Amino acid sequence: MFRINFIACALLLRVSVPTVCAQIPEDVWAGCEKTEKQIRKTSFPERVYNITDFGARADDRESLCHEAINRAIIACSHAGGGTVVVPEGEFHTGPVVLKSNVNLHLEEGACLRFSPERYLYENRALTRWEGIDCYNYQPLIYACGESNIAITGKGVIDGQGSNENWWYMCGSARYGWRDGLIAAKLGGREKLLRYAETFTPTDKRQMTPEDGLRPQLVNFYRCNTVLVQDVTLKNSPFWVIHPLFCENLTVSGVKIDSHGPNSDGCDPESSRNILIENCVFDTGDDCIAIKSGRNADGRRWNIPSENIIVRNCVMKDGHGGVVVGSEISGGFRNLFVENCRMDSPNLERVIRIKTNNCRGGLVENIYVRNITVGECREAVLKINLLYESGENCDRSFPPTVRNVYLSDVTSERSEYGILITGYDDRFNVEDVFVNNCRFNHVAKNGNLITGARNVQLKNLHVNGRQLD
Repeated sequence: MFRINFIACALLLRVSVPTVCAQIPEDVWAGCEKTEKQIRKTSFPERVYNITDFGARADDRESLCHEAINRAIIACSHAGGGTVVVPEGEFHTGPVVLKSNVNLHLEEGACLRFSPERYLYENRALTRWEGIDCYNYQPLIYACGESNIAITGKGVIDGQGSNENWWYMCGSARYGWRDGLIAAKLGGREKLLRYAETFTPTDKRQMTPEDGLRPQLVNFYRCNTVLVQDVTLKNSPFWVIHPLFCENLTVSGVKIDSHGPNSDGCDPESSRNILIENCVFDTGDDCIAIKSGRNADGRRWNIPSENIIVRNCVMKDGHGGVVVGSEISGGFRNLFVENCRMDSPNLERVIRIKTNNCRGGLVENIYVRNITVGECREAVLKINLLYESGENCDRSFPPTVRNVYLSDVTSERSEYGILITGYDDRFNVEDVFVNNCRFNHVAKNGNLITGARNVQLKNLHVNGRQLD
């Protein structure tokens, strides 16, 4: 591994550098507009159902409201749809299940505070956990096979994840785990990974509370035409918003504040036609992480994520701002990221692609423009084909990453500008284009690139020095 003087070290670092540099094709953003027009929008009748009319009581810690909320949702859906209103006040609740044609609307000043009592979520739900199919804890808000559904309003959804509740189950003392407590690292996670590697039927993958696999805050499974708008989501037990096998999803004006382990903000998985805009992410893991299944399960379904737009968002803390992977075995194509601001000493990367030769799959067509970065800890662009190199799995599926474009990205502080870690014996990263970017206060004074072919730089300045 070497610090790069880009042209002089091209052969030494196994990177191919052409003399002609490409910009983002002009028709790309027209394609983005076309993608956005294809995203179907939700629409609801004017019927209104207030959860207090079904027995929900505000500011009563002794009375959980989920049965009343679910009755209101069922009544609304059976009547043909409408809006289920959570009025101002704090409502303590257990799991909520959304149904077709229902908008769950939290008025300003409303808070759904989910009980951390684990027994409430033991009615197992079909989902994926870290990219592997299973039946696990019921997510706090769950929808399966529904269409035209929404979560909206200026209210707060609090999963009450903390070191005392849920988070310790990751098995880290940092999050409150100690000897005698349940943790995924004590065998539950390995059991699930083994199920996938041995092709165990999904209906046999019944995870138990003792396995310690924490539930998502919001999980949409095989849903179509979904809206999450304006709400604040906080303190998730695990991933915050997890659309799985979904189509036509809009996440708009949402604030996510969750600093627990694996608190990914929004993880579209094997999903397509998605718009994420005007959101604020402040997370304990990746802000946005695009996925398509892990290893054998991802290849079995072979359903890529595709056509995802991210724009006008703010990323604060997180392992990565916009990330592809690592559970990306079904592949991914067509990401459009523009006009975002990212800034935190605890934001590790801006654009990140992470995968390995357990995953396989093709990741292609990543388009990024007009990103302003105050600081990030490691790299503005990181592509890593050696992620989780110690994973016990079939390693005969090397992935491919190609057609990655960055344009008009400025960063004021990072360790590296571009950091690409490929293979020693092949070029599985190719066609990376960086145009009109400026990376200042780069601690390593440049880029570090291995195992990549056709990396093109045009008007790239690192610490004031032009590298093309």
